[in-house]
Amino acid sequence: MKRPICSLALGLCLAGCQGMAASDTATSSAQVDNTSAKAPSADTATASDDEQASSRGFAAWVEGYREHAAAEGIDAVTLAAAFDDVRFQPRIIELDRSQPEFSRPVWAYLDTAVSDQRVRQGRAKLDDHRDAAMRAENRYAVPAEILTAIWGVESNYGSYFGHFSTIDALATLGFEGRRQDFARRELLAALEILQSGDIDREHMRGSWAGAMGHTQFLPSSFLSYAVDADGDGRRDIWGSVDDVMASTAYYLEQAGWRAGQPWGVEVTLPDDFDYAQSELAVRHSSDEWRSQGVRARGDTWPSFDEASVIAPAGVRGPAFMVGPNFRVIMRYNASTSYALAVAALAERIAGGDGIQGDWPRDLEPLSRTQVKEMQRRLNALGFSTGGAPDGIVGPNTRRGLREFQRSQDMTPDGFPTHALLDRLRDASVR
Repeated sequence: MKRPICSLALGLCLAGCQGMAASDTATSSAQVDNTSAKAPSADTATASDDEQASSRGFAAWVEGYREHAAAEGIDAVTLAAAFDDVRFQPRIIELDRSQPEFSRPVWAYLDTAVSDQRVRQGRAKLDDHRDAAMRAENRYAVPAEILTAIWGVESNYGSYFGHFSTIDALATLGFEGRRQDFARRELLAALEILQSGDIDREHMRGSWAGAMGHTQFLPSSFLSYAVDADGDGRRDIWGSVDDVMASTAYYLEQAGWRAGQPWGVEVTLPDDFDYAQSELAVRHSSDEWRSQGVRARGDTWPSFDEASVIAPAGVRGPAFMVGPNFRVIMRYNASTSYALAVAALAERIAGGDGIQGDWPRDLEPLSRTQVKEMQRRLNALGFSTGGAPDGIVGPNTRRGLREFQRSQDMTPDGFPTHALLDRLRDASVR
């Protein structure tokens, strides 16, 4: 979802899923230069042979999957509509396998996701569709601004939610993707949607990873949470804003949204704050955080039974106290950056100022290769990162970094920087 709803199935990622929306670019077939009289090169011939073999394998897989789907109750008419002209999409496999060497720092992501233009568009869209948004808010108790912000982050308010055929995408991933079982389950859900008549094959389009519509539901999430709010007999997350707003709100309600509670608040931390606590897994009441010297930047101090303090850019960046609804947004897309983007965009659409703290923009992000080196050096020095180096900075890597920082009399915020990598290199040499 995406994510479990986008990547959107409870518990995963829209990524991210936000990752899913990163580059939905169509691929075109390689063009042959007919002006040349030369015979194809060996590389070209090999590529052609590989493509033909893959095509034959895909066709055989589709036939087998049709039998499976029929046994699961998909009728012949739906199977014909879905698979008679199904196409293997090599570009989807490229996107599925790509792992960018550099990831965007949180502030760069927020610069785009919560840009002034997106805020202006969000206010205008909410004005245009306020009735639909308020009907969803009144029914499911999820604020209209949150729904509009998810719409903005997921598809830029419907201006782009992908042009890949969902059937082609999921069939391609089911045949050759990294998560074949997941794709095959989602493909069956997509067939159920076709069979129900909510959408036809031609208009069932979305991201390369199978997420669909204005707020990027995966097919399984569509089956569980899509709502026919406009009463036309179809759940239409591609063309009906009423259905989009209600479906998104229902998903969040079912994920545990707490009516009347904010997502959280930007805070300041005391100089002696223990950054080992700045993980979502660490939860205290608002009163407990206050007793540790945590203070709101503004006038509002939410009352939470269980809240976490996070510092996404370490000691030099803004900090936040986040409650249950922040974690609900992460059920839509399991990314702290994503949830902060939705929260900040919703606040600004509502007329607020958004995030006030300064980000450490002078810090260049580490590459995936550099993070792997950092993990290897931490492990070698006895500061465990929880397993083999993978280039991903998660809670275990941050814990190892904090332990190393303490050994160096540094503030143990667990935030990876080039300076910290250099310190690790020096320690390794000694």
